[in-house]
Amino acid sequence: MTGGVWQEYNAWEKRWGASAGPGGPAADGEPPGLIFRMCLKYSETTLQWRKGGEKMFRIGEFSRLTQVSIRMLRYYDQVGLLTPAVVDRWTGHRFYSVEQLSRLQKILYFRDSGLTVGEISLALATDRQSLLAQLEKKRMEIEAAIRNEREKLRKIRLARRSLLEEEGELHYRISVKSIPAFRVISVRKVVPTYYSEGELWQELSMFAASRNVHISGEPFTLYHDRLFREKNVDIELCAPVETTGNDQPPFSFRRTEPVPHMACTMVSGGFSNIKGAYLAFANWLQEHGECKMSNPVRQIVHRGPWNEDNPNRYLVELQIPLIRAKPFLCETDLKQ
Repeated sequence: MTGGVWQEYNAWEKRWGASAGPGGPAADGEPPGLIFRMCLKYSETTLQWRKGGEKMFRIGEFSRLTQVSIRMLRYYDQVGLLTPAVVDRWTGHRFYSVEQLSRLQKILYFRDSGLTVGEISLALATDRQSLLAQLEKKRMEIEAAIRNEREKLRKIRLARRSLLEEEGELHYRISVKSIPAFRVISVRKVVPTYYSEGELWQELSMFAASRNVHISGEPFTLYHDRLFREKNVDIELCAPVETTGNDQPPFSFRRTEPVPHMACTMVSGGFSNIKGAYLAFANWLQEHGECKMSNPVRQIVHRGPWNEDNPNRYLVELQIPLIRAKPFLCETDLKQ
């Protein structure tokens, strides 16, 4: 500012008192902030004034120095993250101090890390260890969100491929056949998701090997839940054997029930095609009113990750037990 303006301000301050300056009450009989507004008017540059020897910046200058918009600075003031060091009571002008630069940088860092306003407020007020724990929690949340988004992308790719290849129920031929009883070694557990089935197969294989149990046929999976579940799935893995042994929970030797009427279809390609097979079953059941779906659903993976490198060559057989609402005509009549 010009020296003349400062001299005029200092003279006014001596007369009316420093309390009438920016941030203080006006003296009796004096228009509030008159001389101070003159300082604003005659300032050669963006106003910079001092509070207790500390350099202050108008909000516009502070915005340019920090590369943060005035709108965001006002928002941070509104939510209590960054309150101006001084707000002139007469003009409403906001002033920020140099010391507030570091606080603003922390706010921007936390914002770019995905923290909400409430989380940023907590992070600014907490100690170092608590802050590290809060950041670790946020990291785990972001990683979970990334996994969810990747799963959405996977489903989009599958839907796109399905549309391009015109996959549908015409690829699934459903027939009804009788399934005999099997002597098996089995393990039944409630597992977190369907993807946990692979780990369960490893447990069964290790147990069979430790007991020198010879697998005599193709293993299969029984899904015991009567309703579809995304989590906590009741799965039983069965491997045909020629001889029995002593049970060791959760592993047991038992004989499966025969199924006189089992609707079956073969699913080729990746495991994602299985969903289309279930839709084909739904249409088939709609057309065959004499049939009602029963439980448990059975799945046999003839070719899978353990014996086939190319997912496009996987081969899965789905088997759904049926209850007769009325006598079947014949097996041939129920084929599609």
